[in-house]
Amino acid sequence: MTAGQLKNSILQMAVKGKLVPQDPNDEPASVLLERIHAEKEKLIKEGKIKKEKNPSVIFRGEDNLPYEKLLAASHKATSKNPQDFRESALEAGKLYEGFADGTVRDITDEVPFEIPESWEWVRLNTIAVSELGKTLDKAKNTGEYHPYLCSINVYWDGVDLTKVKQAKFEESELPKYRLYPGDLLICEGGDVGRSAVWNSEAEMYYQNALHRVRFFGEINPYYFHMVMECYKGNKILDEHSKGMTIKHLVQSSLNSIYFPLPPLAEQSRIVDALSSIQSQLEHYNTVESELSNLNNSFPGILRKSILQQAVMGKLVPQDENDEPASILLERIRAEKQALIKAGKLKKDKHESIIYRRDNSHYEKLDGVERCIDDEIPFDIPENWVWCRLGSIGDTNIGLTYRPSDKTDVNGVLVLRSSNIQNGQMDYSDCVYVSCDVPERAMICKGDILICARNGSRSLVGKCAIVDKDGMAFGAFMAKF
Repeated sequence: MTAGQLKNSILQMAVKGKLVPQDPNDEPASVLLERIHAEKEKLIKEGKIKKEKNPSVIFRGEDNLPYEKLLAASHKATSKNPQDFRESALEAGKLYEGFADGTVRDITDEVPFEIPESWEWVRLNTIAVSELGKTLDKAKNTGEYHPYLCSINVYWDGVDLTKVKQAKFEESELPKYRLYPGDLLICEGGDVGRSAVWNSEAEMYYQNALHRVRFFGEINPYYFHMVMECYKGNKILDEHSKGMTIKHLVQSSLNSIYFPLPPLAEQSRIVDALSSIQSQLEHYNTVESELSNLNNSFPGILRKSILQQAVMGKLVPQDENDEPASILLERIRAEKQALIKAGKLKKDKHESIIYRRDNSHYEKLDGVERCIDDEIPFDIPENWVWCRLGSIGDTNIGLTYRPSDKTDVNGVLVLRSSNIQNGQMDYSDCVYVSCDVPERAMICKGDILICARNGSRSLVGKCAIVDKDGMAFGAFMAKF
C-alpha cells in the first residue's frame, strides 16, 4: 500500500465515522443543524446574509433511509423553535409530490456511503456561506493595493505564502473579500477541490479562482478540509466538476455535493486523531519514496555491479587448467599476420603490445615502451591480460551519406545510435539509403555496434551485439 493509498484509507474511515468511536453523550449533529438554522434566520433578518434560493432539509425517514426536502422559495418558519422547523420538515417528508414544488425524494443512491446515527447528511450551503473571490482586471480595478491569495497559494498541506500577489481593491470591497481564521479555501479550477484552512489574523484577501467557505455553528473547518481531501481521492469532486479540458468546481456544483456532518465533539476528535498520526504518515511517505527509488534503480545498480565483478574476474572462479589469455593473444597475432600476408587485412601501423614486468604493466607502442599502471582501471587475475581492441579485432567507422540518399525500406538499412537501446538492437527508428555501400561499412551478425560519436557524452560508448546480417552502419558508429 502506498502512502497515498494509506492516507486515503484513513480519511475514508474518518468520513464514515469509523476512525474514532462515537460517544453517546455527544450532542447529535441534528441539534447542531437546528442551531445553525436559527443562526442563519437571525443573520438573514439582520441583512447580514442572503436568503437561500433553494433551501433544503435532509433527514432520515421512518425507514431509516436519507431523504431530502426542497423547501418552497416562499417557505418561512412559523415557529421560533428550531425543533419545530425540523419536525415540520419531517412531516413534509411523508408526502410524495413533485420535488420542484416543495416535497421530498429518496437520496439513498446519491449519498456515497452510510454514516452513524448521530451524524447527518448536509449540503454545503446549509451549514456555510461560500463565495468566490474578487475578479481581477488590471485595466478596470481601482483602489489601493492589497495582498490576495489565488490557487497557487492553496495546497493540501496548508497555505503557501512564499509568493503572494497584490491587486487593487476598493475600500467598499475589503469586508467582502477579507479572510479570517477558520475560512476554508477551495480551488475552483485546475486541481479542483484542493483546499486549505486560513488560520492567520494577518490582512489577506482572495480572488475568484478560490471559493471561501465560512461555516456556521462553530463547525471545525479542519474536519471539512479532511472531507475535501477524501472526496478528491475518491474522485467525488472530479465527478461534480464541469469542463472538458480544464475542470471547474462551480458554486452550484459545490453546493450539490452531499457531505457527512458529525457532532461537533466528534469533529474535534477526528481532527485530533489525524493530527496525531500525521508525522507517521509523512515518515511512511518518505520511506516509501526511498524504497520506490531503490526499486527503480536496483536493476541498473545490480547489473552494473554484476558487470563490474565480471570484468574484474570475480564473477566466476578461475580454473588453473584454462589456457592463459596470453596464449590466446599469441594465436590472434599469428592469425592477423597470416591475413596480412594474404592481403585480407592491412598491417596495423600502431601495433600495441601490453605485458607485465616487475609486477607492473607496460605498453610498447611505435617502438616506445612506457608504464601504464596509472591508466589501467583495476586489477585482473594472473591468467588475464590487458589489450587494446585493435589487437584482438578489426574496428572502423561507418558510412557517410547525404539526405538525398535516403529512401524507403527497399534500400539498405543504416544503423545509428538510436538503434541501440538498453544494450539491445532496436529497429523501431530506421533509415534506409539507396547509395552504394562499401564493404567496410557493412556489419555482420555477431559484430559489436558501438556509438563512437554523439552530441550527448552519455551516449558515447553504448553498444549492442548485432543480431542479423545485411545492414550498414553510420559514420558516427563503429563496428568491432
